[in-house]
Amino acid sequence: MPQSRRFSHTRQGRAAAASGRHDVGPGLLVSWATALAVVVLAACAGGSSPDSTMDDQRLQDFATRYTAAWSNHDAAGVASFFSEQGSLTINGGAPAVGREAIAAAAQGFMTAFPDALLEMDSLRADGETIEYHWTFSGTNTGPGGTGNRVRFSGFEAWTFDAAGLVRQSLGHFDEAEYQRQVARGVDVP
Repeated sequence: MPQSRRFSHTRQGRAAAASGRHDVGPGLLVSWATALAVVVLAACAGGSSPDSTMDDQRLQDFATRYTAAWSNHDAAGVASFFSEQGSLTINGGAPAVGREAIAAAAQGFMTAFPDALLEMDSLRADGETIEYHWTFSGTNTGPGGTGNRVRFSGFEAWTFDAAGLVRQSLGHFDEAEYQRQVARGVDVP
């Protein structure tokens, strides 16, 4: 069974430190065994030099910068985290393949929600996949928008290429709840 780790800013994440995990940065918890697993996984993905591995701090930095690109409404910036032929699939739909298509998919959300904010909730490694958990909030005031606020959570399951860029992202969120919020809104704290 593959090792799994969770990077978290939650009380549960801090409690995990008491059970053999080590705090290696602000809000970043990891066991030494799983840190080694990440290095091995990166090597198996085709990278064997130290520059091509995604250690815990680099992964945290990567996810933080990715989150900032979304929150700064920088669609091309979001796409830059993907390999040239990387793909983004949302809820099992048709994949956006290549940076131009990924930027267009991101821009669609940014246009529909001009005040969109993406928050990183946690990162979790499971086998060769990194799960990036997030919460999206915004007001649907783009063209044809309802004017309603939304706040929903989901995650992307990332696999990386040898250069440390996302090769494939499988995004998941509750589509029915999202549609309900777009139609009726939600109270956002």
